[in-house]
Amino acid sequence: MEKQTFFKLYYPAAVLCERETKIPALAILAQAALESGWGDKAPGNMFFGIKAGVTWRGKRQLITTREVHSTKTVKYPEIISITPRTDGKFDYKVKDWFRAYDNAAESFIDHGKFILENPRYKNAIGISDPGRFVEVVAAAGYATDPNYAKTLKSIINGLAEYLPKRE
Repeated sequence: MEKQTFFKLYYPAAVLCERETKIPALAILAQAALESGWGDKAPGNMFFGIKAGVTWRGKRQLITTREVHSTKTVKYPEIISITPRTDGKFDYKVKDWFRAYDNAAESFIDHGKFILENPRYKNAIGISDPGRFVEVVAAAGYATDPNYAKTLKSIINGLAEYLPKRE
């Protein structure tokens, strides 16, 4: 999906989530864009790639994903491949359980709750700057990609051009 179309479709949900959670809307939208391939890869309305851990009681789905780890001994429901990287880590291609939703709005709301309720992200709560917010969330381990925050900040900058102009 084109970036501007993605923005128009999902920015209102990001703003609603910001009102309820104080998580910056552009940070939410950037995560949704990155995690879903601009909405093209959101099976089960999964925009944020939140795994369906043992405490998750909602719908779930087995999805192929990429992870980065420092060892070759990490367990997943299914490991497709493990490839050594030049930095000494390993790229995993795996199948793992992820949350599923009836619609996109449920996904955005659950994402906000996930951040607020998870103690690992407590240092991000209350940060209003989208770039700083994603840095803190990434540092807390939201994703295994070492470039996660840098990528999100680039997306935030691109999305900002679609914001309504202030007069």
